[in-house]
Amino acid sequence: MVPECSATIFSVSDLEASIKYYTGVLGFAVDWRYGTLSCLKCGNVLIQLSAPGVGINRRATGEGNVYIFCDEVDQYFHDIITKGAFVLVELADRKYGMRDFAIRDPDGNTLSFGKEIAS
Repeated sequence: MVPECSATIFSVSDLEASIKYYTGVLGFAVDWRYGTLSCLKCGNVLIQLSAPGVGINRRATGEGNVYIFCDEVDQYFHDIITKGAFVLVELADRKYGMRDFAIRDPDGNTLSFGKEIAS
């Protein structure tokens, strides 16, 4: 078996508002919707948004966290900031070998985006 990708599931309080943030600010596209669950896609990254306590998603709203590895982060960071992204950690080179930043969605779920620093 060779895994091809994975999907992170985030609990959100308002599915429509979250979809608007992920598509309008972060540049994701809606891949599919089914009831109170929606899957968003950007490249090979899948994020599923769900009403809290629905189906297999029994986590409280805003407890999610994902780290997304990217081919570049500088332009993306500047693009999403101008669109209203909620920055938690500013873009910078880190001692652990990544250039990255962290944002949150409207419910407090954390998304970090990073690129390995060339050695």
